[in-house]
Amino acid sequence: MCSAPQILALVLGLLLVVEAQGQNDTEPIVLEGKCLVVCDSTPSSEPAGNALGMSVRSGTGRVAFSVTRQTNHEPTDMSNRTMIIYFDQILVNVGGHFDQESSVFLAPRRGVYSFSFHVVKAYNRQTIQVSLMLNGWPMISAFAGDQDVTREAATNAGLVIMERGDKAYLKLERGNLMGGWKYSTFSGFLVFPL
Repeated sequence: MCSAPQILALVLGLLLVVEAQGQNDTEPIVLEGKCLVVCDSTPSSEPAGNALGMSVRSGTGRVAFSVTRQTNHEPTDMSNRTMIIYFDQILVNVGGHFDQESSVFLAPRRGVYSFSFHVVKAYNRQTIQVSLMLNGWPMISAFAGDQDVTREAATNAGLVIMERGDKAYLKLERGNLMGGWKYSTFSGFLVFPL
């Protein structure tokens, strides 16, 4: 059996190790699946009334997805008129917030999200335009319209603030997308909660 001084020394030693590993980190320290309190190195950035700069964060707060399209995307093939670009292969879906059937990302919490997309037009003498839509409104767009180039790419990326329950998806404004060999991709992740 350990004496009281030995137990105290063991607990203090563990605290020093945890403090050394967690100091200045923004990720929560997880021991045996339990989330601990994280002390931020910039307490002035915390909301008012939190003098210690401490916040409790969920260890399951990671949100990220990346999807591809394996076949061409012809507007005439689409079953509805929304012009949402459907993605048929999920590479990553941490948190499960990207719905493959609807190809819509549903924000699980308020925060700053990063999105990027890359699409390739299927035919020459054609223009393609794709928009990142947030709740039905275009946030950023990409355009490719060189009439002499067949496999021209349109790409863009940006940060948006989303509320819990907001929906993000890609809309094909015009043209046809090449999907074979996974040329068309869509990715996003939660940068930080607000």
